[in-house]
Amino acid sequence: MNATRASLAAALAATIALPLTACDSNTAANAPKTLSVLVSANSIYPKEQKQWFADVSAKFQQQTGAKISFETFASPNDELTKIQTSMLSGQGPDVYSLGTTFTPTAFSTGAFVNLSADDWTKIGGRDRFVPATLGISGPDGTQEVGIPFTSRPFVMAYNKELLAAAGIDQPATTWDGLRQQAKQLTKDGKYGMAVAYADGFDPWKFIWAMSIQAGNPLVEGGTARLTDPTTVKAYQTYLGWLATDKIVDPAATGWKNAQAIAAFGEGKAAFLPMVSATSKVTLDQSAVAGKYAYAIMPTVPPGASNLPTGGVGATSILSGDNLVIAKYSKNKDLALRLVNMLTSAEAQGNYYRTFGELPTNAEMAQRLVADPALAAFVDSASKAHGTPFHGGWSKVQLALVNVVVQSVPNLAAGKVDDKALNDLIAKAQSEAQAALDKAK
Repeated sequence: MNATRASLAAALAATIALPLTACDSNTAANAPKTLSVLVSANSIYPKEQKQWFADVSAKFQQQTGAKISFETFASPNDELTKIQTSMLSGQGPDVYSLGTTFTPTAFSTGAFVNLSADDWTKIGGRDRFVPATLGISGPDGTQEVGIPFTSRPFVMAYNKELLAAAGIDQPATTWDGLRQQAKQLTKDGKYGMAVAYADGFDPWKFIWAMSIQAGNPLVEGGTARLTDPTTVKAYQTYLGWLATDKIVDPAATGWKNAQAIAAFGEGKAAFLPMVSATSKVTLDQSAVAGKYAYAIMPTVPPGASNLPTGGVGATSILSGDNLVIAKYSKNKDLALRLVNMLTSAEAQGNYYRTFGELPTNAEMAQRLVADPALAAFVDSASKAHGTPFHGGWSKVQLALVNVVVQSVPNLAAGKVDDKALNDLIAKAQSEAQAALDKAK
């Protein structure tokens, strides 16, 4: 980590003479400043996101006189590339909205603002936020770069009518049990599960969950453990749902999260695992409106009937988005004012109603707790577990996803080739360990 900071510091020093960025170059007298903000492209609600950009920019300009220029990234690879290139060049967005699992990488660069007591005061204070959402803002309470923006505990949606017709009262609490239920429900042109195998964000979360439930955190200290038998079993289970169990539509090899939600919303699948509250906005307007419910995902790993010794009954990663401010920004005060606006109870309520993202604002979160439709999300949030806070984690995450990406040809052929899978996992292990070593 120190080496990473040193190299970035040298790169930043070398760029002092570079031209100012577009967001800071507008220095003509009386010309409004422009704040540059990077966020994830919303593939489920693209039109709504575009309108949100316009609304936020208009309100911010009304409050401060400054404009906002929004940029988007489409995948974790894009997210990581943007962080790296901006940090090395010393120019880019003023504010980044990063997934919580990318916050350790952002922290490790040393290129984002370490929030002071005064900074926290300017955005409403730490007590403005749900305490659990601060769990991955930094390595400890004195070193924090991430400001909680959204909370995204993952759960599973299920079709109540399909389960009832099959005589199933509740979704299983073990992965093996869920597979058996899904087999029972795969018939008459419907499948047991809808799974987004081609999504850049979803696949690794299944592997992480099954691994940590079996006692393998994937990263222990500075050592990657991707070749552990528990993780191999996780991949075999996850890929086997489509290839050998035949409980997932073969078309799912090309599905992103939005397509999996759509399939479930059309009544074509009984279970939709690994979804957040964002799915509720779509499903409440779909063919399954009033016919579905949410439950926490299984907490017992494949091959087990109970949580094994050393296993962690995690329902979800500690998930969401954090806002971070670049040290190179000449607009820190404006950035803090934007963060203050976006994390207010009013703004968080509007964001939830538009996108289904749960608020990190404690006041707004408390208002939503009473909604029975959100009970599973509240339960999952209380049992969520953080991913390793290590500067190399983002690349470990990408390596986990790449195993699935490169397994798609075999999936399409209806098989899980154990040799090919083990080779891919070994390659991912090597890449993950290299990333961890580099980030030390």
